[in-house]
Amino acid sequence: MHNPVMTLPHAPLTEADTLPWHARTAEAVAAAMAVTPAAGLSEDEAARRLVRHGPNALPEGKQRGPLRIFLSQFSDVMILVLLAAAAISMALGEFEDALAILVIVTLNAAIGFFQETRTERAIAALRSMATPSARVRRGGELKSLPSHQLVPGDIVLLEAGNIVPADLRLTESANLRIAEAALTGESHPSEKTVQSMEAADSALGDRSNMAFKGTIVTYGRGSGIVVGTGLATELGKIATLLAEAKESRTPLQQRLARFGGRLTVVLLAICAIVFFAGLLRGEPLLLMFMTAVSLAVAAIPEALPAMVAISLAIGASRMVKQHALVRRLPAVETLGSITYICSDKTGTLTQNRMQAQAFFAAGSATPSLDAETWMNLFRALALNSDASLGKSGQASGDPTEIALLEAALHHGCDRTALEQAYPRVAEIPFDSERQRMTTLHRAGAGFIAYTKGAPEVVLALCNVQLDANGESPLMSDAWQRQSETMAQAGLRVMAIAMRRLDALPDELPAAERGLTLLGLVGLMDPPRREAHHAVMECQSAGITPVMITGDHPATASAIARQLGIVGGSNGGVVLTGPQLAALSDDELRTQVESVRVYARVDPAQKIRIVQALQANGEYVAMTGDGVNDAPALKAANIGVAMGKGGTDVAREAAHMVLLDDNFATIVHAVREGRRIYDNIRKFIKYILASNSGELWTLLLAPFFGLPIPLLPIHILWINLVTDGLPGLALTIEPSERDVMSRPPRPPNESIFAHGLWQHVVWVGLLMGGATLLTQAWAYHSGDAHWQSMVFTVLTLAQLGHILAIRSERESLFTIGVFSNRPLIAVLIGTVLLQVATLYVPALNSIFHTQPLSAGELAACFLIASVVFWGVEVEKWLIRRGKLYRTE
Repeated sequence: MHNPVMTLPHAPLTEADTLPWHARTAEAVAAAMAVTPAAGLSEDEAARRLVRHGPNALPEGKQRGPLRIFLSQFSDVMILVLLAAAAISMALGEFEDALAILVIVTLNAAIGFFQETRTERAIAALRSMATPSARVRRGGELKSLPSHQLVPGDIVLLEAGNIVPADLRLTESANLRIAEAALTGESHPSEKTVQSMEAADSALGDRSNMAFKGTIVTYGRGSGIVVGTGLATELGKIATLLAEAKESRTPLQQRLARFGGRLTVVLLAICAIVFFAGLLRGEPLLLMFMTAVSLAVAAIPEALPAMVAISLAIGASRMVKQHALVRRLPAVETLGSITYICSDKTGTLTQNRMQAQAFFAAGSATPSLDAETWMNLFRALALNSDASLGKSGQASGDPTEIALLEAALHHGCDRTALEQAYPRVAEIPFDSERQRMTTLHRAGAGFIAYTKGAPEVVLALCNVQLDANGESPLMSDAWQRQSETMAQAGLRVMAIAMRRLDALPDELPAAERGLTLLGLVGLMDPPRREAHHAVMECQSAGITPVMITGDHPATASAIARQLGIVGGSNGGVVLTGPQLAALSDDELRTQVESVRVYARVDPAQKIRIVQALQANGEYVAMTGDGVNDAPALKAANIGVAMGKGGTDVAREAAHMVLLDDNFATIVHAVREGRRIYDNIRKFIKYILASNSGELWTLLLAPFFGLPIPLLPIHILWINLVTDGLPGLALTIEPSERDVMSRPPRPPNESIFAHGLWQHVVWVGLLMGGATLLTQAWAYHSGDAHWQSMVFTVLTLAQLGHILAIRSERESLFTIGVFSNRPLIAVLIGTVLLQVATLYVPALNSIFHTQPLSAGELAACFLIASVVFWGVEVEKWLIRRGKLYRTE
């Protein structure tokens, strides 16, 4: 059967050169490009244009070399302090300590190095989407050329399965449909025409006379004039946005940078106090210099960067088991701080699969398989279709037809069986101009014509309707109102009709006159089953979900209502791309606080939305799966891409990839991010309080007339056994019970907030006081083992502290002593190692220790426990609201 083809010949330029290509006629575009569609460009002219416009490829751009990227990782204040500490340690002969610091610094530099290569990979993924070849008409002949050789003005031929090689203004369309979901967010292929469009500012998804680079032809054939190559294409514009989008630092990076600066000032002040205090007491200059420097080296929490990285790595490992792949470790913590999730609709919140959601026939919206009217409707859906369903359930064909065919099968109409009784004998294919499709089937001695299409078109061809009592005059207005009601619910509405014929007409379109209306079918890309629950959990955790899509406003609003994104106090206002474009940045900043659904937006507008939220102090996560999402994924505080249905570009630009494309996985990731951040805070609390306890002990002892309480080997040992494995075990502490019922932490909140710095100060003083009390009692009582007792008390006090801070509010006995078994095992092992330094003769000479009596050892445990019970009292006061809030 002949397919209708729309072909427009070359004509003189009649439109203003300033109009966009889709707003010009095909003749005007051909004139502007100085090309005749029937012949194409000559080879000489194509060569000249290739020199002028460059290849049809995304350029590499300037990239920093690996060495430069690696060296840039050493500019952080904390890293510089650690490098200085390593140099000083090496100068003092502490080679082991220096080596440990250098290993930690190198580890952090490696992590940063791999982070900063993500942009280059994202651009490479964009380049990989370019089709390797294209069918082109040049000099009157058809040729197959590498796509990078295309130039503006080339005539490109398209057919099903092709990847569009450049941006084209279509000049020919024969039932052409192109899947543009990755670029525009549309759930179903876009039907293409050649007619010019009146709206010059129409959204990408509405430009039916354009074909865009990187999209896929799913049906029909066509041809077009190349109007954009390389960076001038819509795909190229996204590449430019991706390259220009600035990547934001995570909250953790910002807080640790501030912490490193403050720590440097504090350490310099303490070193100066120790140095000058010693000189005033008459100590030798060199001795005091070495003492002050050693004190600074001991005070630097050199394990902190490593423990933060390890915490994030362990969290990332746990998240993989929950189908979330973290591509950048700090993103794990950022998830726990986000206040907004801006989610793409198609394939993220929805199934990216059209389904028949509503029916209307015989005056009812409830199908009845016992009623002949309904069976006629479902037989029509089965027979009037070019889609197919394999035995394995694998469907092929147009998504809309697949959905209708599945609906028919679900209601008992198997096309394979029906085609034996009603074989197809002719057809009039679907056409974007006609907006309908008709198939004709033999039915006994006669024939049946089934027609489906846009309601307004099919209704105009009907004069009767089929209901429970048989045929009756068509109530066109009632059907039109029903169609509008379904459309307002976000459904794509199709009308189904039939006609019985005694013989096939000479002109097939005559079979479409005098039809009998069977009913209406409403289709939609439905929400994921788990998405509604995930949205509710986000809202209970103080996170605002926002839908950003290129789809129609009615469809977006309907999906948002089903998911609970809008409704109730959230309202239902939908802001469209053209409306957003009319807003200034300040106006948009005001609007984003209340708008929950954005429809018909383009990639640049997605970035504007993210940046407007960030300008309001929000931390934004952007989820998506298409090429059009990539720039916003990178610009957001954390980008979350779909792993199964997503594009390579989106995955490369994202910080995290959902391996199961499940929106609910984000909720698990948020929980994990909050748990990790809590545990990092606990580690910082632990390490700073422990180090400050050591500082107060060394700093205050001379002022109380006491000798230096600890030797350098003691400080190194304490740092080794208390900072390492116990701190590592603390990173796997289970999440607190209220982790998902509290709001996100304010993005600009200091890591020392909620009592952390107060805790560090008073616990450090308590720890140092208990240690100095032990020294004073044992030293003045003439106990020769006083230094071994000081060494033991300080070690045990730090272990008691880590037990108490496993929860910021709950008692250890409430959360369970053995709820973190690895930590308990490490603490037992650490105690045994400490005891070994006292009672193993070979270790006595190394650590300058002496065996303690049973009474002395018991006294050490008892005095050291003061820190544990002190923190338990602090948490008791917090639970009763008597101290700083921790939530």
